[in-house]
Amino acid sequence: MFVSLWRLTPNCSIMDENKNMSRREFLRRMGIGTGSAMAIMALEPLNLIAKEKPLKPVENRMTYRVQHGSGEQISLLGFGMMRLPNNQEEVNKLVDYAIEHGVNYFDTAPMYMGGQSEVLMGNALSRHPRNKYYVATKMSNMGQNQWSLEASKRMYETSRQKLKVDVIDYYLLHGIGGGMNTLKGRFLDNGVLDFLLAERKAGRIKHLGFSYHGDVRDFDWLLDHNDEYHWDFVQIQMNFLDWRHASMRGGRRSDADAEYLYNKCDKLGIQCVVMEPLRGGTFGRMAQEFTDKLKAVHPNDSSARWAFRWVGSYTNILTALSGMNRMDHLEENVKTFSPLDPCTDAENNLLAEIADQMSGFPNIPCTTCSYCMPCPYGVDIPTNFATYNDAVNKHILPLPDKSATGYAAAVKSFQDAYKKALPDKKKWAEACEDCEECLSKCPQQIRIPNQMARIVETLRKA
Repeated sequence: MFVSLWRLTPNCSIMDENKNMSRREFLRRMGIGTGSAMAIMALEPLNLIAKEKPLKPVENRMTYRVQHGSGEQISLLGFGMMRLPNNQEEVNKLVDYAIEHGVNYFDTAPMYMGGQSEVLMGNALSRHPRNKYYVATKMSNMGQNQWSLEASKRMYETSRQKLKVDVIDYYLLHGIGGGMNTLKGRFLDNGVLDFLLAERKAGRIKHLGFSYHGDVRDFDWLLDHNDEYHWDFVQIQMNFLDWRHASMRGGRRSDADAEYLYNKCDKLGIQCVVMEPLRGGTFGRMAQEFTDKLKAVHPNDSSARWAFRWVGSYTNILTALSGMNRMDHLEENVKTFSPLDPCTDAENNLLAEIADQMSGFPNIPCTTCSYCMPCPYGVDIPTNFATYNDAVNKHILPLPDKSATGYAAAVKSFQDAYKKALPDKKKWAEACEDCEECLSKCPQQIRIPNQMARIVETLRKA
């Protein structure tokens, strides 16, 4: 008699991976550390054991994934705290609801909200027992004045103080992808990565990983040296659009779709944390024809629910982050993951079809993360891009030929919407001076000045 590991593939089909797998290997592949076999009972029904029926999820209970090695149960819904209400009482309410409903992974960074995110998060979480939550923060030494070992150590220690923890559960090298020279300058040549590895060995960091944007050569180099660094997790941008349509963004090649990033991590047995599962809210502002297709299948489901179900269907995802600064968003997302209902083959095919069609839209691939801000000339970059994209999704843009019927009405409609979204003319695209200070900050590698010129040109057409 043998035990066979059966795993659901992302399209929810079943394959027999190895009929002669040892018990130890079976537990490792299931993400369960030695001595933690009983943790399997907390897993969602994606994990099956031969000759047993699929484990039935507990109704209204959060779906969990098991961290490789440690056996820690991590909520599949993670709380991204980049954009919080700047009010401690409101943040406390959000955190209290999240913890009460099983969310236990909370992600922040020193640069979020100018450092206030770590303060708000630390104050809110410290009111709860330490075993109720896992803290994730980052080494955000983006500026060259922060590259020294001393400056990076100060950032690390300041994070621990603001978060009110002795141990950081998940610590990340923030924003890998600026090229090998930047990678060496920020983490390798200055001894910062060696320091963080020592902190993990000492137990002050439980799990060490990195978040990736940009140049795939950096991603490949770090994973190709996994035997040396032993990454515990990797944070990637992954959603049903970027799965196969991320390699061209803003007219500049990023070289890697999410499919490549996910599969390389999966092959190495490194779990993924997902950022931008909703692509910065893009899926909440999809063109009507796409939302109509989703409503035809599930009339009561939001596009956000669809996107989360798609991400959660991949078994090597540890947690999917959502920036939930409103209680109604938090409540809806908790419901989606309690428990998760994985996508069917037909649903996956529908989302792939929508992604193919969305990739043909002339959107600016901005996720409104605001890393590019502040602009030294006062331009509100995210609002400019969001207003432009909204006009694209409503088929106001691109403008028809000047001689075509409806041209003047389309121009006026975009101009009116633009002025309403940006009543202060100082924040308009025309204030861009092409200084390029924003370029190195943009995780999506958007050629921001070029896109600002595109908006200016559109506004001037009459």
